[in-house]
Amino acid sequence: MAEGLNSLVDQTIDRFSHQLGEISGEIWHNPELAFKEVQAHQLLTGFLREQGFNVTEEYLDVKTAFRASYCREEDNGAVVSVLCEYDALPEIGHACGHNLIAVTGLAAGLALKAALQTGKIQGKVIVLGTPAEEAGGGKVMLIRRGAFRGVDVALIAHPAPATKLFCDCMAVVEMKVTYHGRASHAAAFPWEGINALDAAVACYVNLSMIRQQCKPEWRVHAVISNGGERPNIIPEITQIDIYYRAPSKSETEKLGKMVRACIDSAAQSSGCTVKAVEGHNYSPMTTNMTLHKQLEKHCLSLNILGAPQPAEYTMSRGSTDMGNVSEVVPSVHPFFDIYPKNDVGPHPVNHTRGFTAAANTPVALQASLNMANALARTAIDVLTDKKLLKSVRDEFKTAAANHFEPN
Repeated sequence: MAEGLNSLVDQTIDRFSHQLGEISGEIWHNPELAFKEVQAHQLLTGFLREQGFNVTEEYLDVKTAFRASYCREEDNGAVVSVLCEYDALPEIGHACGHNLIAVTGLAAGLALKAALQTGKIQGKVIVLGTPAEEAGGGKVMLIRRGAFRGVDVALIAHPAPATKLFCDCMAVVEMKVTYHGRASHAAAFPWEGINALDAAVACYVNLSMIRQQCKPEWRVHAVISNGGERPNIIPEITQIDIYYRAPSKSETEKLGKMVRACIDSAAQSSGCTVKAVEGHNYSPMTTNMTLHKQLEKHCLSLNILGAPQPAEYTMSRGSTDMGNVSEVVPSVHPFFDIYPKNDVGPHPVNHTRGFTAAANTPVALQASLNMANALARTAIDVLTDKKLLKSVRDEFKTAAANHFEPN
């Protein structure tokens, strides 16, 4: 049964390819930051509504989130959620290619809807719009508000300079640290001031020094987001924004103690007071290997991969709030190459201006549609094979019992 439906997946994605390219281009040309993706939200929900999905805008009171679902009234099978992202980065636009993630989710959702409409399979498809992945943790908010209740599997795919199906994204903790000193005239009465910029600089230097004692896979990075107002005023309030990452929550806690010591010692040495506030923390990604193997099979058949890939950890990895999703729903988060196959590179990597340009090419669009095809075929396997679904659930339960650490 799945073989015949796979042909339908091909036809459906091909039929919508031009419209999906226009949507990707419009999102790319109008980059919007976290929780401000108003145009993208309107564009995506409008298209899904036109295609017969039941659409809820501003889903669960998250202004730029949405939920678009389809099922036949008599269907009572599994529920597959395909996720979209569409937020951009400050200054450099869609340098992580979230315009492509959006259309990958749309394409997979359209293909699954077409498969369900045949009546050959039962189930439900949800295209879930998740804002603010780059900052703000849109998926974390949606999890807490119940967006994934009743969902059996969650699928998303991310553009990259190389295809890598096994996602090993790390945990990340976001901190906003504010130092409070005392203002004074910097030339006439500097001794009356307490310099909050000295505290921020000391903190930054401290963070740089601890890297020598960090494990190779740990990461710490920061920017001084407020360094004061004018040179002739001793800065009274400054802010430093910090991210620190590690492969597991327990390691992140260890690293966090080192970071906190850097923060507090800077306050002590400068005479300032300090307030450190954590933002939305992202969990490490737990790839469901049963789903992963099905996805790999389809990536091989579609020539997305030339050979099977080992599921191994690498040194070059970031973080995603999809990690939090993987703690509540069996999930996969593959990366797909957006560069020409015959071009060996080196290529611009994510979060560079070069990657921004690459995310709006016909080659990148086709790569997105190919991966959407593989995701849709994987979802059809789940909807048509009860033994496979049971294996997916069993693996998830085992992982939850043995590996997931409490938030």
